[in-house]
Formats: sequence, C-alpha cells, structure tokens
Amino acid sequence: MPVVVTAGHVDHGKSTLVRALTGTDPDRWAEEKQRGLTIDLGFAWTTLPGDHEVAFVDVPGHVRFLKNMLAGVGGVDGCLLVVAATEGWKPQSEEHLRILELVGIGRGVVALTKVDLVGDERVAEAHLEVAARLAGSFLADAEVVTVDAPHGVGVAGLGGALARLVAGAPVAEDRQRPRMWVDRSFAARGSGTIVTGTLTGGRLGVGETVELHPGGASARIRGIQSHRAALDQVGPGHRVALNLAGVAHRDVERGQAVVHSRQWEPTTTIDASLSVLAALDHPVSRRGAFHAYIGAGEHPVRVRILGPKQLGPGETGAVRLHLPVSLPLLPGDRYVLRESGRGETIGGGEVLDVAPVVAAARARPDRDVARVIGERGWIDADLLERLTGLRRAPDVGRWVVDPDVLGAARASLVSAVDAAGDRGLDLSTLDDRTRALVPSLGFAVDGGRARRPGSAVPDTDPWVDALRAAPFAPPPPDGVDRALLRDLVRRAVVVETDGAYFAREAVEEAARVVAGLLAAAPEGVTVAAIREALGTTRKWALPLVGHLDATGVTRRRGDVRIAGPRLPS
Repeated sequence: MPVVVTAGHVDHGKSTLVRALTGTDPDRWAEEKQRGLTIDLGFAWTTLPGDHEVAFVDVPGHVRFLKNMLAGVGGVDGCLLVVAATEGWKPQSEEHLRILELVGIGRGVVALTKVDLVGDERVAEAHLEVAARLAGSFLADAEVVTVDAPHGVGVAGLGGALARLVAGAPVAEDRQRPRMWVDRSFAARGSGTIVTGTLTGGRLGVGETVELHPGGASARIRGIQSHRAALDQVGPGHRVALNLAGVAHRDVERGQAVVHSRQWEPTTTIDASLSVLAALDHPVSRRGAFHAYIGAGEHPVRVRILGPKQLGPGETGAVRLHLPVSLPLLPGDRYVLRESGRGETIGGGEVLDVAPVVAAARARPDRDVARVIGERGWIDADLLERLTGLRRAPDVGRWVVDPDVLGAARASLVSAVDAAGDRGLDLSTLDDRTRALVPSLGFAVDGGRARRPGSAVPDTDPWVDALRAAPFAPPPPDGVDRALLRDLVRRAVVVETDGAYFAREAVEEAARVVAGLLAAAPEGVTVAAIREALGTTRKWALPLVGHLDATGVTRRRGDVRIAGPRLPS
C-alpha cells in the first residue's frame, strides 16, 4: 500500500484534509485536539477512486515540532503539500518542500486550502505564487487542487489526484533485506509491546526473530497488523504494526530500526553527500551544533567536510558524519542536516559509504562497489553485501579481491613456490587468503606442500642420511628448516619422540632387536639390556623405548618391558 506524507505550514489544514479524505482524525493526543495543533505524527488510510489504497502520515507544521515532522518523511511514496490560500507561501512551506527534496521524494500533489475564506482573485494569486515557488522543484508539474475541506468542496477532486499519484508509484522493491524505522512504540493491553513504521526492503513474518538497532536487542514477532488487518507476513511498502515479544515498549524508541540479524553492519561513521540549501546565508564548515535526521531518528553528529574546508550555499560536496550510536545503514539512504544553534535546515544528501577506511583527508567517497573493494584489497563477500547491499561472487575462497591486489598476490605466491624448489612450499606457513589462491594456480599439492607440476618430491635429505648413518646416536636437527622438519615427521620419514629424532629405519630396527631379546627372555627385558643390544647410550635408549611403549610394540611391567600387541615376529 503506497504511503503519502503531508507537508506544509502550521494551520494550513493538513490534518483537516486527511480527516476529510479518510474519515479518521490523525490527531491522536488530547492536547492536539484542545489546541487544534498537530504536535506528533498521525496516521490514517483509505481507498481512493479506482480501488487505490493509500496510507497517510500526517506531520506537524509548526517549526517547534520539526523533528517530529522529519521522523515521518522517510520511506514514503509521495507527498501532499498543503498551502492555505488565506496566507499563501510561508516559511514552513518552504522548509518542508526542501526537506522533501532532500529525503528523495520525487512525486506529489498540492492542495490549495481554505479557498472558501477568500475571493476568486486571491485564489488566482495564490495559484500563481505556488507555481512560482515550486518552479524548478520536483513539484513543478504537480497537480494543484483547490479545496474547501470543511464543506467538502474539492475533496473528491483531491482524492482523484492522489489516486493518479499512487497509481503511478513504483512497486516497493523486495531485496530480501527488511528494515522498519520505528516511529511509535507503545504498550497495548493484553498484547505487550507494539511498534509501528513503514516497512522497506523486504518481508517480515510472524515468529521471526528480529533485532533493534541501535542497541542490538533481540525480539520475536508475535503478531503483525497493517491497517488493523492481522497478517502472517507483510511485504515492503506498507505501514506496519509489529507486536514484539522479549522487549519492553519503554526500551524501544523512535528512530530505532527493526531488522533481521546478520544482514546489516551497524555503523557510527558514514561518508555522505551534502547538498547545501541555496537559500542559506552562510557557508557550512565543521563548526556548529549539527543534528542528522536519518530514518525516523534525530542524532547529534560531528561533521567533517571532505576536501574543501567549507561548502557554500547551493554547493554540493562530501562529508564524514560521526554518529553517537550505531545505525543499520546502506549507501543510498537519505538524511537531513540541521544546525540547532541557528535553528535552520542546512541541507542533506545520501549515504555513500557506511564503513569508511580511508582517512578523511584522502577520502573521495561514492557509491561504486569497486571503490569499496579497492580500498580494502580483500573483503569477505558477506561483509561486502552488508556494507553495500549488493552481492558479488567471491574471486578467491570467500573473498572478493581488487584485480590489481589479486594479480600481485598470485605473482608473489608463484615466486614463493619457485623459491621453495622441489621440496615445495609449506602451506601451513601461509595465511588463509594466500592459501585460498593455491587451487587456482595449478600447483601440485602433496603432503601439505605446493610444488610446480612435474617437480619431483625429494626422497632424501643430507640430515636424514646422517640419521640413517648413525641410527642409535642420531645428530640433532641443527640448521634444518622447521617446515621441512615438520614435513619429514608428518610423512614418517623421521620419528620424533621426547625431543629426539630418529630415522624410521632405526625405530623399525630397534623393534626387531627388542623382539629378539623377548624371544629369549619372554618374562621381560630391562632398558639396560635393550641399550646394550642396540650399542647406544641411555640418552637415546630411553626415548626409543618410550616410543615402543607408546606404539604398542612393548608394554612396561615394573622395571622390564614385555611383548606388546604390535611386537614384530
């Protein structure tokens, strides 16, 4: 169901129009009814001519409640700009128009209200004034409908204009990545926590677990309603009320987002474009008390202009915004920037990078995914999707890699394998990313070592030859490459036991010697007898006998060794 937001100066009749169109009073609070002044967001819906359903978000017009107005303009399909013929174009008319432009709303209808209180000449003047004010804006060609809402004059014509507006609205895109900015949170008797907002990006279903950011609190969707109809599942583009279990309503605030876990990378630092309003009478720099309005939230931010020291009225540049809380954002999200000291809207733009890694002095952000990859060199494909909203197939393993970085990494690995020679490069010495390159380069991999195809695996080594030449007084592995030593032990060319290294043949010979001793003395032989039979010293006999015990060749019984299950015949 398309969503339309109202906009316009205070007391120009926005809520009256919504009530006339829908039969629902969007002013929910007693204070609003008593004062005849909209203070907070109001909501209503109806079916327009042609069976076009539409939901309205009614916003305050008074400047003191501008932050509430800003909370209601995100994720909508169009606007209803209201200008009273009695007063004409006013400051909030202008500010609301510019805010609508900044948040990316591109379509709308204009209602010229209170025409019953002025003459035809004044109505014509108001038409001309509105046309002049809207020239060059997204509403330059919008339908303008004159309305006397209290008497029902023009209401049907306005409904028809809105029906044509929503009929041409694009279908909300389902990117399988739902997000709902919370604009209300309250407790309902017998139900618990209820949060409302406009759902974008994907679907939500009853029973699903969601997270609320900032904060990361987890909750389960107990129930879903859209315009008072209970649903098992709801798609993007609808006004939605969620009944959440596992979280108290007092712990959920306007400006939080309901999302699926592990689909987002909440951030406190973003790079964004900033279009400064042309009507501003001063340049924008880092000096000032700034607030950014993102989603349905208001956040104090530190601003750093990227490139120049300041941006003048009407100029567009890039900024880095530092937020006080982590928000689930994506490139393309819109924001509005206000300066609270002067009480004015500065401008706004769109998010370009939700996790900048380049220093602000060198950053030149845009929405190009290739830039994100290039600045990181290697990036996990899942993380890239969380940062950009776009899925790229991994180039190597689970990583997407910048082409230049990938070429250099491959060349470096080839050089390392060549330098290792016939012995081969020990893969355990490589990091995960480099090891993932091996299958794509056509190396022969054997025993955890990568070699050029066709290279021979060496059968011997000078140190191994020395072990075989002195089987029961083996030389230590001084100067032997640690990777080579691990490979020799892994392939059982060499046996390591209690810190001593023996050739495999020496261990096999020791087992045969012990078998002969036990054939003559089956009741058991001592370590001294084994040492003497091998012609070695206690230093080497003890680790050898310990290895024979560990492998089942012998078993220890008191001070002697007896035959084990693996004693050779």
